Amino acid sequence: MISLAYPWALLLVLLPLLLISRKQKSEPVDAPVIPVGHWLADMPGVSTQGRTNPWWRKLLMLAAWLCLAVALARPQHVGEQVQMPITGRDLMLVVDISPSMEEQDMVLRGRSINRLQAVKRVLNDFIDQREGDRLGLILFGTEPYVQAPLTFDRETVRTLLLESGLGMAGRATAIGDAVGLAVKRLRDRPQEQRVAIMLTDGANTAGEINPDKATDIAAAAGVRLYTIGIGADSVIQRGLLGTRRVNPSRDLDEELLTRMAEQTGGRYFRARSLPELEMIYDSINQLEPTEQEGQFFRPVTELYVWPAGIGIAIWLTLMAVRLAHSRTRFTPEREANHG
Repeated sequence: MISLAYPWALLLVLLPLLLISRKQKSEPVDAPVIPVGHWLADMPGVSTQGRTNPWWRKLLMLAAWLCLAVALARPQHVGEQVQMPITGRDLMLVVDISPSMEEQDMVLRGRSINRLQAVKRVLNDFIDQREGDRLGLILFGTEPYVQAPLTFDRETVRTLLLESGLGMAGRATAIGDAVGLAVKRLRDRPQEQRVAIMLTDGANTAGEINPDKATDIAAAAGVRLYTIGIGADSVIQRGLLGTRRVNPSRDLDEELLTRMAEQTGGRYFRARSLPELEMIYDSINQLEPTEQEGQFFRPVTELYVWPAGIGIAIWLTLMAVRLAHSRTRFTPEREANHG
């Protein structure tokens, strides 16, 4: 819809009417008689008849004034309501991509897939549900690195996650360094909105920061840490001498992950299968719900330039016409006097 920022400025439209009314009420004044007037009558540029503006010029002058008054009222086009990005949580996804995540102990539709494939599948849906949150992605192995900084662009985070590969960050597992990097990225964010979700399938085998020290740093910075241990408890392996049952998660340090979560106000989860992993992220969604109410605003487009431009164009046209008329009137009189 169209609205006016300063509607009172439209009162200026009445100003020409007031001037006309005042002029009509004023008494006529006799012009002074110049004794030498008859000597000046024949000089170039001097006319004995008064000059009056034609009706079309008065109409254009009135239109120009009307346009300028409307421009001063500042017309605006106000659009439909638009919802601003919802202010939710700052949530850092910390994912282990060490070679041990290649273990194929997850099952999808009767087919074995490795742990990283299962994580990508579940996190893909989890990212969809975090509308309004700033999401970031840290991948770690021997060293952690920020694959995606905190952003509202969930599609970019999803793409970078799906493009991650096993062993890109080294062959070891630096849990302490990964948590420390997550805290570094979250500590400047608003309090009560700092959340990190770390998923791993092993124990801390590398890095410069001890996991317990990193946990203390996270607790001091107000970062809630949710830890997830992924991997089946047992699988059947086939060999030359037959089959045997093994525990592919024997290296998982559940005691450490539980301690890290409890000290920071989070929770530890155990994902032994793909359905359990899906349930874990659903639980985190309930523990850390997104904000549903956001602010709205209406986009405003300024329109005053149009009436202002039209008014100025009319004024310039009138000035050009008057200047041209003066020149054409002055030239014949001058030629006649010289002749």
